[in-house]
Amino acid sequence: MVLSVANKADMAKMGFAPMLSVAVLLGTLAAFPAAVHSIGVCYGVVANNLPGPSEVVQLYRSKGIDSMRIYFADAAALNALSGSNIGLIMDVGNGNLSSLASSPSAAAGWVRDNVQAYPGVSFRYIAVGNEVQGSDTANILPAMRNVNSALVEAGLGNIKVSTSVRFDAFADTFPPSSGRFRDDYMTPIARFLATTGAPLLANVYPYFAYKDDQESGQKNIMLNYATFQPGTTVVDNGNGLTYTCLFDAMVDSIYAALEKAGTPSVSVVVSESGWPSAGGKVGASVNNAQTYNQGLINHVRGGTPKKRRALETCIFAMFDENLKPGDEIEKHFGLFNPNKSPSYSISF
Repeated sequence: MVLSVANKADMAKMGFAPMLSVAVLLGTLAAFPAAVHSIGVCYGVVANNLPGPSEVVQLYRSKGIDSMRIYFADAAALNALSGSNIGLIMDVGNGNLSSLASSPSAAAGWVRDNVQAYPGVSFRYIAVGNEVQGSDTANILPAMRNVNSALVEAGLGNIKVSTSVRFDAFADTFPPSSGRFRDDYMTPIARFLATTGAPLLANVYPYFAYKDDQESGQKNIMLNYATFQPGTTVVDNGNGLTYTCLFDAMVDSIYAALEKAGTPSVSVVVSESGWPSAGGKVGASVNNAQTYNQGLINHVRGGTPKKRRALETCIFAMFDENLKPGDEIEKHFGLFNPNKSPSYSISF
């Protein structure tokens, strides 16, 4: 999960408009069932007190959650998922990028051991890297190519290969129509996705934009705009579209970046989004977390102003994770407590 939003100047502009000269008014995996919900939940396991994978899968099913993201090829989780019909985004793990990039045989072995070995799992996407930064970004595309080739050769070309990026992979995100890729390495990745029909996976957190804005003293982003509540309307004069929530503005800036890269056909899957329920930072509360996450569930089925179609989205996360590093808030994104009781009321 991204801990801060690097393009704060862009983000601070996205929420409140009198200061911005923007009008502010108060007031699928082909084989996967077409009717699948657009909302899933990330299953992070950086904790020492979580229920076992079989219990977790049963909890997903009992709550009607039919998509999951896991962050490495976890054999216990994969066994528990077999036959469940829960659609899966599976990460390769950033530590494997170098070997997957340099060796087609390593990619073939990874696919054999972690995908082909689990024919009962409904794999949807393989995420080759999560929020990769620095020199390691050079490994993303060759690793994607090798993993994709291995899947195709195994007769599993319907499982799409992508990478999951931080929101600060994008620049000039306000207004949304100005969005572009911040770094050159992203354009070849987008072009590869266009050739394979895979989406770009992006982690989108209005919470961090709101927190950074409030802590900076600018206070341009209104809480209601960040949490799907009415009261703020922002018009993008570049595309003529109207925005009533920060999430839509952020996602549509990603679509704009893809268009500028010459890849308008590439769709977006939000691979993480959420709001902390505690942790001592601005805005981190049970009420705000419940409001944001329920708003997200209700909202994404209708897409964004730019793309009025269901937007696949994964909430971060299923459980509070007591061993997460970083700020205390990182431990408090869970929809459920480790004992499987809900952190707050939520309906899928």
